[in-house]
Amino acid sequence: MQLITDGACKGNPGRGGWACILRFGEMKREVYGCSPYTTNNRMELAAAIEGLKRLKERCAVDLITDSEYVLKGITQWIEGWKKKGWVTSTKKPVTNKDLWIMLDSLVAAHQVKWNWTKGHASHEDNNRCDELASLAAEEQLSNEATPPQDIYRKNAD
Repeated sequence: MQLITDGACKGNPGRGGWACILRFGEMKREVYGCSPYTTNNRMELAAAIEGLKRLKERCAVDLITDSEYVLKGITQWIEGWKKKGWVTSTKKPVTNKDLWIMLDSLVAAHQVKWNWTKGHASHEDNNRCDELASLAAEEQLSNEATPPQDIYRKNAD
């Protein structure tokens, strides 16, 4: 199973969009959504979260992201954040803690291999995710009946 993700923001903060593509054999599913006021990093996290939420059973997932923030956060930084009570090495609260907790929980339910790709380069599915996330951000579109916008808004803190 492959999960390709991307997030976009028109202004940062501003109108946001996220998108993911799920691939299993010949099957391909595109999912995207939006948030009226958020940040690019929240949309990058949302794309991974929304993709993983759609997996019906435990499986091996190759997750491809162009976000070094998401990749390093989930593979390098999160264990330290949890041990330190969700504060950074500079003793500041972890930004987007709510989404990191969600992502951590979803990752624990699967066998996830994290892969980075350069954005706006030669990865066809990542380019498609960028197109969908940008469109969702610009036009505030979702292909879901009830988009999960509220949890992806920028927190006031």
